[in-house]
This record gives sequence, structure tokens and C-alpha cells, in this order.
Amino acid sequence: MKPTAPVVGVGGATTPPPMAMAMESSTTITDILKTPKFVKFTAIAILSFSLVFLVSHLSSSPFSSFSFNYSSLTPQTSPQLSPPPPPPPPLSPPPSPPPAVRRTGIIDETGAMSDEFFVGDSGFNSTSGVTEFGDEEEEKKDTSDGEARVKFEKFKVCEKGKVDYIPCLDNEEAIKLFNKSEKGEKYERHCPGKDKALDCVVPRPEGYQRPIPWPQSRDEVWFSNVPHTRLVEDKGGQNWISIKKDKFIFPGGGTQFIHGADQYLNQISQMVPEISFGHHIRVALDIGCGVASFGAFLLQRNVTTLSIAPKDVHENQIQFALERGVPAMVAVFATHRLLYPSQAFDLIHCSRCRINWTRDDGILLLEANRMLRAGGYFVWAAQPVYKHEEILQEQWKEMEDLTTRICWELVKKEGYIAIWRKPLNNSCYLYRDSEASPALCDPDDNTDNVWYVDLKACITQLPENGYGSNVSTWPARLHYPPYRLQSIEMDAQISRKEIFRAESKYWNEIIFSYIRAFRWKEMKLRNVMDMRAGLGGFAAALHDLHIDCWVMNVVPVSGFNTLPVIYDRGLIGVIHDWCEPFDTYPRTYDLLHAAGLFSVEKKRYFSSFFLLVPWYLLNMFILQVQFVMFHIWLM
Repeated sequence: MKPTAPVVGVGGATTPPPMAMAMESSTTITDILKTPKFVKFTAIAILSFSLVFLVSHLSSSPFSSFSFNYSSLTPQTSPQLSPPPPPPPPLSPPPSPPPAVRRTGIIDETGAMSDEFFVGDSGFNSTSGVTEFGDEEEEKKDTSDGEARVKFEKFKVCEKGKVDYIPCLDNEEAIKLFNKSEKGEKYERHCPGKDKALDCVVPRPEGYQRPIPWPQSRDEVWFSNVPHTRLVEDKGGQNWISIKKDKFIFPGGGTQFIHGADQYLNQISQMVPEISFGHHIRVALDIGCGVASFGAFLLQRNVTTLSIAPKDVHENQIQFALERGVPAMVAVFATHRLLYPSQAFDLIHCSRCRINWTRDDGILLLEANRMLRAGGYFVWAAQPVYKHEEILQEQWKEMEDLTTRICWELVKKEGYIAIWRKPLNNSCYLYRDSEASPALCDPDDNTDNVWYVDLKACITQLPENGYGSNVSTWPARLHYPPYRLQSIEMDAQISRKEIFRAESKYWNEIIFSYIRAFRWKEMKLRNVMDMRAGLGGFAAALHDLHIDCWVMNVVPVSGFNTLPVIYDRGLIGVIHDWCEPFDTYPRTYDLLHAAGLFSVEKKRYFSSFFLLVPWYLLNMFILQVQFVMFHIWLM
């Protein structure tokens, strides 16, 4: 490469070539950069910028606990601030708590009766019926929510003399009219007129205590609950009853079985093994029962025995039976049919029951025949069976003659017990002489019609189809639709078995919920009444769910007579008109169940007396009206 020649300027000065000039300029810049001042300046600048960057980064960090306004270091125009966001809407107040459930009814939270209460809209016009009361003062104030505030005066408490009052059996004026009668009319029902109906609350005896629970009550009860000593004085020597400190004791004996009911029942079973307590024999009737030890000891053999006796000189025998927890009610063989259907009882028992069975052409034994199931047994333990006195032997011959004429078979006579069996069909009756006595009843006679119906001295014929005699053995009969279901009067025709099963299923589910919600098994319920029993599904459910109680199934006269079906199921019950008092003592039942009763009966009869009828019977009351449940607890 050729060297570049120097350039000569205008004044004769020599101008360096361009490359030399560039090299010189580069040397000068390098020298400047190497000077100490430049190095210091550069270091300070880098340090300042690093510091500013570090501070800016920390101030924008969410974890910085301090801020640094580095924008003030350099003047600048503040940017236009956007308007602040609108304030958040005020918080809505919390929702108000739901209104408290208002308590309705006449019992407050402590269980005491209140004279001022609210009546809700339940579909049952309570106030319309209640306003028909005669003597109570009423104040009613309508409210906007469809409720009515109602105030009534409380019923007064009856005098102490009514502590054991049974309205239709303690009508003194009516009793005086029949004092001279020998047929027992004075022990039958004679209800007082409306002007003399019960208008007060029956008091409890002084010192009354909560009853001793079953099964302990079978053997002992509180003296203060039934403070009557007449039976102890009259029957103490026969092993009926005794007093020990503050209790009555029941040894289990009776007039004809002084050594105890268990031994007596064993003797009957040995005499006629076909009786088979608890299988073929499920429902029994004990007439003139005393303190009901016969029925009490049959319970442990799966036999439900309805014990009956009149309110006579031994007037408290039924009260003792009920206090013990044994099924019983006041009833008498006199001039009217007893309130049980035909073919109700598998066995009828009379031990020294003081009934003249042969009087008036055998009209009383013919009533027993009506109630005795085809093929059932009549057990008679009495002096004419075994004593050889002339008058007693005359009575035995009359009894033998009568039972032969009504086609009963004397199965066994041993010691002081005689046992007859009723025929299974009408063949014996049809082969009798046309002039034979007693005559057959009119075929059109309704043998299940019993409410205030006179006794008839005729033989009740058995159904040609065998209904009533062909029941299953226990416990299958409880749930098997009986054949008599087809013969009773009902709205349904072809769906009767379905209705039977549906009712049982319905009550089983309802009672199961009661047991869980209300702890029924802890309440030790014993004496229970179903005031509108239907086909007996309520009682069957209590049995299935192991509530150790017995149920009096009441079939009102205002509805269909389903009582034959109830007995065919192996349960007990009675016909009754709820416009009249029931024949039992005050404080009889631990639980009354009334499903749909008031909604039906209020159309017939509604007064303060109608409300008092249940109250004097019970310890606890459950009312179901149109599937709306009201629970009133009387503890």
C-alpha cells in the first residue's frame, strides 16, 4: 500500500492526512476516560441511578413497609388523577330471625292448663264448636294472621264425693227406680240428662301417686290410688287381696282358685288340652272377675282377657283390675245385650260369678252363647258343679238341661270345674224338634247390633259360610284379613283386604315415629284406648312395635261396625256412643288416641260435656283431626 502524502495548506502549512487526525482524536478521548475525575463522576452516576432504581422497586413492592417519593427529585407535571370510585353500597341488615313458633292449645310449656290461648287455622273450626258451650265466659279477638285469641274460664273441680264417679252408673235418681228389681237394671247404664251432665273436673284421691308400672303392678298397687278396703275385709281370706304398708298386694288367688291362678289355669289345660292358651284361645271374657287375677295370669300365656263385673257391693273390683294394668270394664248381665259383637270370645269364664244362668228361659246364658265363638269353650267353676246339696244339685240339672238344648257339649267335668264347647255350625240346631225351646233367633236379627238392644231368649244362629269360626291361630290372625271382613258394612266392596293391609301399614309407620320422637317405650304406657279404632290397625302396630300395653278399641255407633273384625284379629274392643260417658273409672287410661274422632262427632253433638268425657279417663291424650296432630300431655 502506498503511503499517503501530506496535504499542503494555503499558507504553506502542511495539513495532516485524515487517518492521522482520527487516530489523534481517539487518543484524546481515551486519555479523558482514563482521568481520575471521569472515573469518579461515572461511579457516582452509576451509584445514584442504582440507588434510585432500588428505592423505586422497594416502594412499589407489596411487602415494603415504607415509601419514598422519588418523583420530587425531578420537576414534572402531575398526571390527571381519575375520579375516585363510588363508595360501596351500604351493607343490607342481616335477615330477621324467623318468628317463634306460637304455642296453641290449652296446656302451657309447664304442663299447666291456661285460660287464655291461641287457636290456629287447622281446618277444624274449633271456636265455632266451642262457642256452643253453655256456662263459660268467652272473649275472642281476631288477628290479621288468621288466628283467634280465645279466653275461657276453667272448669271447676268436682266435690270430693265424685272422686270415683262414673256418670251413667252413678245416677242415683235412676238407681232408686230399680231398687226392687231382681234383674239387675240398677247396675245398667242410666245416663243423666243434659241439665245434670258432668260440668266439672273429677278430682284425684288425696295422696294419689303415679301408678306402679307393669309388670310390677300385677302384684301390687298404691293404697292411696284406690283407697277402699271393702274387698280386703270380704275376700282377704280367699287370697284375693291384702294390705302391706302403703300398698295393696295381690297374691293371685280367687274364690274358686285359692291356691293361685297359675295352678287353676294348668288344671283347665290338663282337662282339655285342645284349649291351648295362646294359640287357639287368644281372647277370653272373665265374668264377675273379682280383682282380675284370672286375666292377669293369662296375659303371660298370650291370652287377652276382658274382665267385667258390675258396680255392685264390691264396687271397686274393676278399679283394682285397671290399676293393676289388666284389661277390664264395668258391665253386667241384666236386660240389655253386652256391648260386644257375636262370636267375639274364644273362651268365656265364670268362677262363682253369682249369675243365675237358667232364669227367664236361659236368657243370660243365651247372651253368653251369642258372644262365644263357634267351637269356643265355656268354663264354669261353681258350687253346683261339685256340691251334693239338694238345691245345688237342682241347679246343676237345670244347667245340664239348658246347655243340652242349646247344643253345647259337656267336654269335661272334674272337681269344681265344668267345661262346655259350642258347636261349629248350625247342624245340631236344625235337627231339633220344631217346638224345642229356646227357639232360634230370627235370621234377620243383626246379632252385632248391641247399643241399648234388649236381650232375646233365642239361639243365635251361626253364619252358613263359617265366618267367625275359621280364624287363624295367634299370632297369625293379627295380620291375616279375617273372613268376616267381607260381611261387615263398609263403603268398599272388592278392596277390603287392601284397605285392611293399608291401615295396618299406615299405623305401623305412624307409631314407629311416635316411639322415636316421643320415646313411648320410656313412658311405660299400659292402659290404652283407641277412641275411633277402625279395623284395629293402631292396636296391632303397638303390638308389633313391642309396646307392652293393652288397647281398648272403641268403635263409635256413628260409623261402620268393624268390631267383629277387631275380635277376629285377636284384639278386644267395645261399641260406644261418644255423646255419652264411657263406663269406666276416672284415671283409667295412660293414653287416649282419637284419630279423626272430633271432626266426625262434632257434627252430631258438641258441648263442654263432650270434651270432659275423655279428660276424666286419662293421663295423656293424643288427638288427631284431619291428619293434623295435636299432642296434649297430662303427666
